[in-house]
Amino acid sequence: MSLILTEKRGHIAILTLNRPDAMNALGAPGDGDQVAAACAAINADREIRAVVLTGAGRAFSAGGDVKAMKAREGAFAGNGVELRDGYRNNIHRVVRSIYGLEVPSIAAVNGPAIGLGCDVACMTDIRIAAEGARFGVTFLKLGLIPGDGGAWLLPRTIGMSRASELLFTGDVVDAATAEKWGLVSKVVPAETLMDEAIALAERIAQQPPHALRLAKSLLKHGQTTSYDTLMEMSAAAQAISHLTDDHMEGVEALLEKRPAVFKGS
Repeated sequence: MSLILTEKRGHIAILTLNRPDAMNALGAPGDGDQVAAACAAINADREIRAVVLTGAGRAFSAGGDVKAMKAREGAFAGNGVELRDGYRNNIHRVVRSIYGLEVPSIAAVNGPAIGLGCDVACMTDIRIAAEGARFGVTFLKLGLIPGDGGAWLLPRTIGMSRASELLFTGDVVDAATAEKWGLVSKVVPAETLMDEAIALAERIAQQPPHALRLAKSLLKHGQTTSYDTLMEMSAAAQAISHLTDDHMEGVEALLEKRPAVFKGS
């Protein structure tokens, strides 16, 4: 069974983690390749302007496959060098690919997002949670550390104090707490989760696609680069944007008091 399913609805791509019997556990051989291929196809498709990521069944993702850890198989097999390479070449490809999506991404967190699953959700730009969703970075309870980039991203998502509390205690928090902490933007009933996520994606998809990708890139680089560097990047991106047909369409639509129709040109 394929780990990830891709559905395209107009300008929106829906990615579904599709291992429901294992609560969408990650780390099987080939997982990184599958996610990388799906995300690369989205980046190459200029018709796609937003992505919704969710999980099949009752979980978003329970994280790394604990049964595989116990059996020391798959990404969790071998000596130290082989284990390191299993992370680099498989698990890291999952999170790097999602983080590397060039269009805005929304996680529709339908259930537990634990460990690697929580970090995967954090790799998206926006998170919406069902009321029954749960979040935790429980690596220490397994005698492990966040091996997938979570120690870099989680403090940037919820701040160092909250990230430290979540990691050092191994606590699992409910959706209401996740919203209070800024881990998710919104909590909605489970039955409306995908409708809410798709509606948000559709609002995003109304924006000019070239400028949308550039804007996302600037936001991401702004987390790590210097102010002066980002200003230079902004000037270059703005110069490109000024030369697009979509810029003229936006100006004309504003002056004519009508909705703009952006075509990606």
